[in-house]
Amino acid sequence: LHKTMYVLFLHFQILGAVILGFGIWILADKTSFIAVLQMSSPSLKTGAYILIAVGALTMLMGFLGCLGAVNEIRCLLGLYFTCLMIILLAQIAAALVIYFQKETLKVELSNIVVDLIENYDPSDEDKRNLQDAWDYVQTQIACCGWTGAKEWENNEILRNKSNTEYPCSCSNRSKDLVEGRGFCNLEDPLNGTATYADWPVHEQGCMDGVEQWLKDNLGIILGVCTGVAVIELLGMILSISLCKNIHSEDYTKVPKS
Repeated sequence: LHKTMYVLFLHFQILGAVILGFGIWILADKTSFIAVLQMSSPSLKTGAYILIAVGALTMLMGFLGCLGAVNEIRCLLGLYFTCLMIILLAQIAAALVIYFQKETLKVELSNIVVDLIENYDPSDEDKRNLQDAWDYVQTQIACCGWTGAKEWENNEILRNKSNTEYPCSCSNRSKDLVEGRGFCNLEDPLNGTATYADWPVHEQGCMDGVEQWLKDNLGIILGVCTGVAVIELLGMILSISLCKNIHSEDYTKVPKS
């Protein structure tokens, strides 16, 4: 039983490191759609900090649990059990919140992207990382706008230029994608105001592609979380068993009167 607990606690050290690393990756990623979310939505930043805290706590609990198992210290095993139970309940609560708030999150995501498109300005260095992340999304998914290229007509800079320019990252021409950001000029200037239909860009919006990306990654995340929850539950059961075992051994050592 002691060897089993030791191996389990070692796994918790690894799992804690993985959770910690995942939280840091969310905060540090500047080149994918995660960057658009974490720089625009305070809730994702908060979630990343929570992941970092949970990862660090899991690693600490793995150490304390291992110490308690090796030295048969019941209070450390009890503390380990309590923290595991809190983490497990927090994971269940977070999963329920995400499930019941998914439509709200979808609307929030749509508003974030639409606002980003309307205020896109290549000369704004303060929003450079956020805008580069969205350019990366449009380039990788081969899409334009959230629901379609027409949304880019609401961009203030393009309106002022009568839509004779278009976002380079939306282009279906390889030479525009070399630049990959900012605006490109129409080769054949039109008299008057152009429309998105005159741009050499992808017609479909990014919404379906992004939702599919989130679903694919969510499946991986849920799978990992399920595996972690199973190991946590196993750790709780084994820690209680070891506590009882220690209690029984101590009781047998008491001299009979």
